[in-house]
Amino acid sequence: MTPSVPTLLVLDADPPPRLGRLTGRVRIVHTDAVGLAARLPAADVLLVWDFASHAVREAWPGEGPRPGWVHTASAGVDHLMCPELAASGTVVTNARGVFDAPVAEYVAALVLAIAKDLPRTLDLQRERTWRHREGRRVSGTRACVVGSGPIGRAIARTLKALGVTTALVGRVPRTGIHGPDDLDRLISRADWVIAAAPLTEQTYGMFDEHRFDVMQPSACFINVGRGGLVDEEALVRALDRRWIAAAALDVLATEPLPADSPLWEVPGLLVSPHMGGDTVGWRDELSTQFVALYERWAAGRSLLNVVDKKRGYVPGH
Repeated sequence: MTPSVPTLLVLDADPPPRLGRLTGRVRIVHTDAVGLAARLPAADVLLVWDFASHAVREAWPGEGPRPGWVHTASAGVDHLMCPELAASGTVVTNARGVFDAPVAEYVAALVLAIAKDLPRTLDLQRERTWRHREGRRVSGTRACVVGSGPIGRAIARTLKALGVTTALVGRVPRTGIHGPDDLDRLISRADWVIAAAPLTEQTYGMFDEHRFDVMQPSACFINVGRGGLVDEEALVRALDRRWIAAAALDVLATEPLPADSPLWEVPGLLVSPHMGGDTVGWRDELSTQFVALYERWAAGRSLLNVVDKKRGYVPGH
């Protein structure tokens, strides 16, 4: 009797993943958000390729069997996690490792752009205005990176190469990493405060009016974690009142950011469209990573990048 072929359900986005290496070894079914709920019961594995979609969180509580493994092509899992999935026996994995270096490079680019006033230089060039200014020196400054996972650690290494002394803050204190109780003290002395934490019940809205008030007037805030980490209204007030000098948001509470959002025009705020980890070939890397994980799963080997569903991220070692 021929063994049954597993069914891989893909929550699609354009362009689709490259899964050619799995041809003949798995039945691949593609779906959009509308069709997800109806197709979930027949799936052995779910690949959440559309990592911006909340369709999984909405469809999972329905009736019938559920896949034993869910992989999301993203570092964050808050877009798919719901109480029913968290309480289930389904294994959830993420794209840990793909975005570390690109996000760290992007943070370094933002630090240098803000320090050297590059946005204003570009504005003046468009105006054909020659106006000499003085930039800030980056070497010798201090940074506090909130989020001690692979991305946060990559940011710390990259900033160190620029001569920045960096403190890492994680969920619990351990060697080389501060705990949440040290956060206010560290950000009060930091020139650069960088949010790179996962979005959980504990981190939601953690950068609020109090935190911006604690920062130095010369400090700059950068968020490459999740939009929900920041009280955006409090950030706007902090910039308007000059509690902090500048900010950059690569992730926002609402994405895409509506054209009529006031965030587009806040003085001292750089807004980018959630692109910090996206470099040429990143989708191919995500596809290759998933295929390698699938081969482990098909061989009965333990999966890598397993998310602690209660915490909302892959625990450190």
